[in-house]
Amino acid sequence: MSAMKQGPGDDLQEAARAPAADSGDGDGAGPRRVPRAAFISAGVAAAAAVAGGTAYLVERSRGTGLTVNVNGRDHPVAAAPDTPLLYVLRNELGLRGPRFGCGLAECGACTVHLDGVAVRSCVTRVDSVGNRQVTTIEGLGTPSNPHPLQKAFIDQQAAQCGYCINGMLMTAAAFLKSKPRPTDAEIKSALAGNLCRCGSHYRILRAVKAVISA
Repeated sequence: MSAMKQGPGDDLQEAARAPAADSGDGDGAGPRRVPRAAFISAGVAAAAAVAGGTAYLVERSRGTGLTVNVNGRDHPVAAAPDTPLLYVLRNELGLRGPRFGCGLAECGACTVHLDGVAVRSCVTRVDSVGNRQVTTIEGLGTPSNPHPLQKAFIDQQAAQCGYCINGMLMTAAAFLKSKPRPTDAEIKSALAGNLCRCGSHYRILRAVKAVISA
């Protein structure tokens, strides 16, 4: 059976079990004592580990002083200032609409709106948001009152696996605000940066066109 990994506090127990040097009587039969230095060094290591862990927990509880407004509500941020906005949305706020796809702003699965503009949250630092309003797909509509695009995507069965749909919807919603009556070519160009491995592009195009013609 493999040995268990020791933590800093285990050094004290190890020192207590370890044989000390001979007492000096020459026959090796004298009492064996743990060197004082072993106890001191092990105690210092254990105290440092505890102090370090406590400092980390205190720092986390204080937060960073950052606040982001997401879907109309202010939220304090505990993560470091250079943390991607996507991680804060998913890990701290529990919003699962924005997805992690590539981490390089190449696939579009993480798309959210900043003041109505579509951005890739996987490469947007949380401290760069400032006073801008963050909108995720959860804030675009609700199950009882879906956004017209959300309803059109359902009606057209535009999703297959669904992983890309957050990015498609959020990109299309921002695009239609700036250009309410686009051509097919313009819709395709606007969505070109959003990857769909399932190949449901034509159904997605039909859903966007359904909103335009409504």
